Amino acid sequence: MNHIRNLPIILLLLWVNPFVQAQYTIRDPKAIPLNGEWLFMMDPMDTGEVNKWYREDLPLNRLDKVTVPHCFSVDPRYQFYTGTVWYRRTFPWQPTTGKRVLLHFDASYYETSVWINNQKVGTHEGGYTPFHFDVTSYLKAGSNTIAISVNNNTWRVGTIPGAKDNGQPNDPFPGWINYGGLIRPVYLIVEPEVYVENVKIEAVPDRDAGLLAKSTATLKMKTRIRNASGQTITPKLAFRITQNGKTIPLTWKQSGRSMAANQTAILEAEAVMKATDVKLWSVDQPTLYDAQVIAGADTVQTHFGIRRVEVRNTQLLLNGQPIKVAGGNRVVDHPGLGLLEPDWLVEKDLRLMKEAGMEFHRLTHYTPSETIYDWADRNGMLIISEAGNWQLTPREMDNDTVRTKFRQQFREMVERDWNHPCIIAYSVGNEYLSEQPAGQRWTKDMIAYARELDPTRLYTFASMRLNILPKNPEDEASQYCDFVSTNTYGNHANVLKHIHSLYPDKPIFISEYGTRADGKDGETGQVSHIEKFLADIRQLPYVVGASWWSFNDYLSRHDGTNPDGTRPWGLVRWDRSKRPLYKAHQTGMAPVTIEKVNWEPGEEGVHALKLRITARNDFPAYALKNYVVKTATSTFPIPELQPGQQAEMTIPVRGFDKTLTVEIVKPTGFSILSQTIDLKNDTRTGN
Repeated sequence: MNHIRNLPIILLLLWVNPFVQAQYTIRDPKAIPLNGEWLFMMDPMDTGEVNKWYREDLPLNRLDKVTVPHCFSVDPRYQFYTGTVWYRRTFPWQPTTGKRVLLHFDASYYETSVWINNQKVGTHEGGYTPFHFDVTSYLKAGSNTIAISVNNNTWRVGTIPGAKDNGQPNDPFPGWINYGGLIRPVYLIVEPEVYVENVKIEAVPDRDAGLLAKSTATLKMKTRIRNASGQTITPKLAFRITQNGKTIPLTWKQSGRSMAANQTAILEAEAVMKATDVKLWSVDQPTLYDAQVIAGADTVQTHFGIRRVEVRNTQLLLNGQPIKVAGGNRVVDHPGLGLLEPDWLVEKDLRLMKEAGMEFHRLTHYTPSETIYDWADRNGMLIISEAGNWQLTPREMDNDTVRTKFRQQFREMVERDWNHPCIIAYSVGNEYLSEQPAGQRWTKDMIAYARELDPTRLYTFASMRLNILPKNPEDEASQYCDFVSTNTYGNHANVLKHIHSLYPDKPIFISEYGTRADGKDGETGQVSHIEKFLADIRQLPYVVGASWWSFNDYLSRHDGTNPDGTRPWGLVRWDRSKRPLYKAHQTGMAPVTIEKVNWEPGEEGVHALKLRITARNDFPAYALKNYVVKTATSTFPIPELQPGQQAEMTIPVRGFDKTLTVEIVKPTGFSILSQTIDLKNDTRTGN
């Protein structure tokens, strides 16, 4: 394909620091990165556009140099600044006939305007979702100047997230910092005149006498094609599905249609995968497939997983099996980075979460980088993705402009993420007045809108109003949800029992709970809090998940923030050092327990330790397959266990140590429980 053959020359012309590139994954292999060194200037009076700071002949001697992706709010020179800033750089280009050039932003916080070669290209509002412009007609042979203004002021009524219009003192700010800048990669893509804009893959196992593990699977491909040529075409599509390098043979049924010039259309195709080729995606077996969609001279690729998520009575089912899992909320915030999410931080945070027993999350109130979901796909996590209605007031929720902005940002989120098997549900907001008419209308309308975009996911929102114990199910907007999500910070047993009485056929997900590390009992109070919480919810079979607020400490200007700017809720501190809560959460949220049955001293220093391994039957609870017990020197497979089942294992122990540390390791390689066993010779019963 011509545009791929031309890439090496263009990439040479657009060389940037490879260290910057290595830190941030760009998923599209056709991307021509614009990351690296840019010029930067603040615009506190917001006069840059009037004074034409985008012009090619702007004096540059007083501009600073920064590295994009860039979060200006963490730079000591611009810290605490709220307002407009400008980025600019030049790059060489050689236009190619019959090609389209798209300028992509993975995200820019919050309002973004773009100029190329003195001409305004367009604007975008929204801080966490991707967008692009067709810049073909703006480029010229030789040196090109790109200028971008970014405004991070979301402390206004009408932005999402936004300030509240309730007139209350010290209550307008969202609960996190409005970190501004070109926070995610910026890049160009060269496309043929007929190209694929997006692909949605629906991959669902078919029911075979209720046994999904041995079923066929139906693949539905919805491909959005853009015809930017000047003539009518009838596009032809081809598909290639592989798993672990093996091509899956499929026969596709697809609908064809003609497309007029400058038209966009969705083409649909369907195929059935044989049972022998179906490997289901799950938390412990996160099997992925790769897909290529070929439309003439254009090829796009993505990955997907085959899995079925559904609600039945008060159960959450993954591939037909009940699952109850713990999780956590993660605020995108790190010292020196703010909203930046380099690959190393994604790996560090999600590994810490996975090993702490956090696998079912409502991560946060906005869309993180796609690298987060790629990691969760590969390593097995369940995620509820949420768009930015954070405590919008009734007037805001009834405002047509706010509703339009929310729909736009929600669509951008969904269209980026709908092929990720880790995303099992979407949330239409957090902690708004869901018992009031405006909150009821918002929930009903936005879930209906979202289902049109993606009918394959479950839908919910995070309610704080169920804690006031409404009397009837129709008194609160959770009536419109597939499952209830509640932010509940105390009185857990009574509140959850009441929610269940209102919605007896809906599972309950505790989307937030927790306590701060600077409470009256300090960090030990967090440990006692989670122990009491677990004692409460393990008696409630309809609780399917619990997401601690929050995995990490973060900065905020919200009321209740400490004088140092932090909100210390985390299992880990702002710098990711572990609190005592981390170990307590790991132990309490493991789906398995270890108990010593007896210890038999042997001859020549070889002894026998008998352990009882039990799969929890309360919370968390799910089937365990291919788990192992690991010591410093050996690994021992655990028999497959359903919730409530147990197995006894004899482990040979060499030497004369008084203790032995054993770990439970998942099939994905994560150590989720570590326990030290007392090896006293005179102990014959479990400890």
